[in-house]
Amino acid sequence: MHPASALRHLDSPFVNFRDFDFGEGSHGYRWINTKRFGLPTDTPDDRALLAALIAHPQFRDTYDGAGVPDWPRHGQWRLEHITPGAYQAVDASTATDLVRSWAGRHGDVPQELEARLEEHLYAPIRTATGRYVLGVLPEDALHDYDPIHIDFHELVLIDRLAATPRALLVASDD
Repeated sequence: MHPASALRHLDSPFVNFRDFDFGEGSHGYRWINTKRFGLPTDTPDDRALLAALIAHPQFRDTYDGAGVPDWPRHGQWRLEHITPGAYQAVDASTATDLVRSWAGRHGDVPQELEARLEEHLYAPIRTATGRYVLGVLPEDALHDYDPIHIDFHELVLIDRLAATPRALLVASDD
């Protein structure tokens, strides 16, 4: 079985900060894209799931508006530089703090957005059985566009109890 076939893409909820009133603050052209996958009943270990995720066609998203082309890219990175070893295991507090500090970077987060983040990010982070952050990749891992995002944070959440990795919680900006 090909590792990517172990995952079934379910949906890709998108939270655009522009949809919320920041008052005198700034939404900073930020957004969060979540790609959720169903796990097979005989799920392999977390590192094998990370490998399956990386091999999945939905992983080839440059997050630049081009969608999911069949390019060897992910975000601003060349795909061959992203391996299961590029992800670092983190606890729920570290994962939540990463997103909270990024979301509040330009000021207070509106209450409606905070509620959406709780539903789409913070609650899944707390219930996940495994949490991984994409670590720092070498400069030669950048693809030919160079960095197109100021911030690019990626979390992979594996929830074996719900049999759903809420994979690819990508928080970035335009």
